[in-house]
Amino acid sequence: MQVGIIGATGYGGLELLRLLYNHSKVETIHLFSSSEDGIPFSNKYTHLRKIIDQPLQKIEPEALRKLDVIFTSTPSGVSSKLIPEILNEKVKVIDLSGDFRIKNTEDYEKWYKLPSAPLHIIEKSVYGLTEWNEKQIENANLIANPGCYPTAVLLSLLPLLKDNLIDSKSLIIDAKSGISGAGNKPNANNHFCETNDNTSIYKINQHQHIPEIEQAMAMFAEKNNPITFSTHLVPMNRGIMATSYANLQVGVTKEDLYNSLYNKYEKHPFVRVIENTTKINTSQVRGTNYCDIHINVDERTGRATIISVIDNLVKGAAGQAIQNMNVMFGYEITTGLTQIPIWI
Repeated sequence: MQVGIIGATGYGGLELLRLLYNHSKVETIHLFSSSEDGIPFSNKYTHLRKIIDQPLQKIEPEALRKLDVIFTSTPSGVSSKLIPEILNEKVKVIDLSGDFRIKNTEDYEKWYKLPSAPLHIIEKSVYGLTEWNEKQIENANLIANPGCYPTAVLLSLLPLLKDNLIDSKSLIIDAKSGISGAGNKPNANNHFCETNDNTSIYKINQHQHIPEIEQAMAMFAEKNNPITFSTHLVPMNRGIMATSYANLQVGVTKEDLYNSLYNKYEKHPFVRVIENTTKINTSQVRGTNYCDIHINVDERTGRATIISVIDNLVKGAAGQAIQNMNVMFGYEITTGLTQIPIWI
């Protein structure tokens, strides 16, 4: 396969390259940049010296159309302009930005504060939450790769919502992410002095992933109510922990909740249900495409605490994108994604 990565110099692009480099079906990886074409990739990331020294290429639609699959790992608002120029029946595109996730263009413009992509292109896109939308992904030419927070939240909640085990109207979701989720462009919010030894809440009730989560809840679990969703930045490089609180429906037990997860994910290799434990942490999935889920029920309050952890750059971005590529091309779903977690 001939693969292209647009936005290769960002953290998402760098993680795509790390995983695709050892993918058995990938022959050549073409790296594209809008501002650094001609510069050897290893000049920017010196840990890749003598491994990936090829120069970055200029983004040219004619060259892109010759590839088998293109990953667009760009800031929001870029893919919406670029993808309509390159999308055709031969090339498949997997977009890691948010430009094609939200089906309602007015919602996109409200939450992202950017002009939306053309509606006829949005309508062609398939939401790439692999464990829940595999059949649609198989026949898609354009995948809207889910956001990192929605991936962690939805994988843990959708089975329970679909089986009507928790009250969707009572949901409160508290999520925390490492700093790499903010990208590698320097700004005041991810400056060392602002993030080290500090935890901050941001975009209170305004995060652009809120409509994505609500849309997926309606799509896969037929729940159409708003959620309370808060995001926090914690002083670590990578990882997401999403902790959700929900009232149980009458008569539901913790065993019912776990059975729902087991029934849904038994045949899905990247979701691990962790039942008997006293702790769960982001280190157990670092560098991997796994999502680990744990549930605890407070008998005093009748509420469930539902916890999921992912690596925001892998299952929350590059790994899920490659998982979607494997489905699109009919490869074994784990191809290129069998890394053991990096514990230390």
